[in-house]
Amino acid sequence: MPLYEYICDNCKQRFSLRLTYEEYGKAKVACIYCASEQVRRKLTRFRLKRSDASRLAEMPDPASLDGIENDPQSLGRMIRSMSKETGEDLGPEFDEVVDRLEAGQGADEIERELPDLDGDELSTDVGLG
Repeated sequence: MPLYEYICDNCKQRFSLRLTYEEYGKAKVACIYCASEQVRRKLTRFRLKRSDASRLAEMPDPASLDGIENDPQSLGRMIRSMSKETGEDLGPEFDEVVDRLEAGQGADEIERELPDLDGDELSTDVGLG
């Protein structure tokens, strides 16, 4: 049963109610704190579970990536987008590299300034090289 969130216009308290789909929009909703019916629905974020196949279908077509290695900002945005689609936490080193790409820093400069990163891993994991 879905959980709906409300704000009372009378006492300004927020509260949640579980309503069936049939009840929603038909049932009278009153504040659980002051019993006022002067309430409004609070729109909340929700999470949608997606299959691996649907996430992969939204990734860029490799044919559209020609020349992206010469545009570090576009490369950084694309890599960040792909990492969000996979849902994997790739660690602070990954974030550091992508932040630098998005700021316009080139791959060679990143490799020079981050000597603790293994150059082969950087080239393979992030698509630089």
